[in-house]
Amino acid sequence: MAAKPKFNKLTILGAGSWGTALSLYLARLGHTITLWTPDKDRASAMQQSRCNQKYLPTITFPENLTVTADLAEALNVQDVLIAVPSAGYRKLLTTLQPLLSKQTRLICATKGLDAHSSKFLHEVTQEILGEHAHAVLSGPTFAREVSLGLPTATVIASTDENFSQDLVNIFNSATFRIYTSKDVVGTEVGGVVKNVLAIAAGITDGMQLGANARCALITRGLAEMIRLGVKLGAQKETFNGLAGLGDLILTCTDNQSRNRRFGLALGAGKSIAEAKAEIGQVIEGETNAKILIQLAHKHQIEMPICEIVLKILQGELDSKQAVDSLLNRSPKAE
Repeated sequence: MAAKPKFNKLTILGAGSWGTALSLYLARLGHTITLWTPDKDRASAMQQSRCNQKYLPTITFPENLTVTADLAEALNVQDVLIAVPSAGYRKLLTTLQPLLSKQTRLICATKGLDAHSSKFLHEVTQEILGEHAHAVLSGPTFAREVSLGLPTATVIASTDENFSQDLVNIFNSATFRIYTSKDVVGTEVGGVVKNVLAIAAGITDGMQLGANARCALITRGLAEMIRLGVKLGAQKETFNGLAGLGDLILTCTDNQSRNRRFGLALGAGKSIAEAKAEIGQVIEGETNAKILIQLAHKHQIEMPICEIVLKILQGELDSKQAVDSLLNRSPKAE
């Protein structure tokens, strides 16, 4: 006789598209989910309408999904998943620090770097909270597809094997397959670099440079990701998997990616302000490009594609000049 599934109570911090999609998915599995947003009016509106009208307006919340703006109430659980933009990660953790118990376990579903310190988010977590059970959820995932129950495969990275296994038991299903990893650094590097490369892929497609150019950019971009990751202590194998190549292909090739759409707009001749206004959501690649290149320079890593993206964002080059600059680099062995 099959064992009955164990249902848990979890809190999701961040009611954007990704936090909402994960809340919907986990609630449908039978877990009791609290979705937190700091905006009281928005929390009340979502609780009453039973949907997130801003990001996923057509999808109804299950009964076991509650929305609140009360952070202390929301933290009355063991497992807390963070899905806020990277720019707000440090501030949120600073707010959480006095409210968390030693038993609280954190899952970071945010991809990006900390603008305050240029650190990766697992480093920010350790800095603010000290030794605390921590995992990273990453991989090729679009929020809308997860919210619709479409097949998805992701990675849970943690140095705590027991925590990883618990999260597999909580998250894994026939439509949301979980793979585990101990490589937290590599998993986070993949989630940062792919967003900047997706802007580059969008630019080339916005300029209608063709499939050859897109494929070359993704392949050489992966090499940049690997160089940086290995230098920072990541395992090279991680970048051949879901958190590396998988996420890179997804964000570079599908228009559900905000970073790619941003690049498409730039490649079509729109200004940065026009492109950002058109998308209307945080574009992590635009936010993190400068910090990423500072990190590359610090460790003496060549990342020419990512560096060109930064020059475009800083107004030093237009799209055509950027492409010419890459094509005119000296030939070298692959």
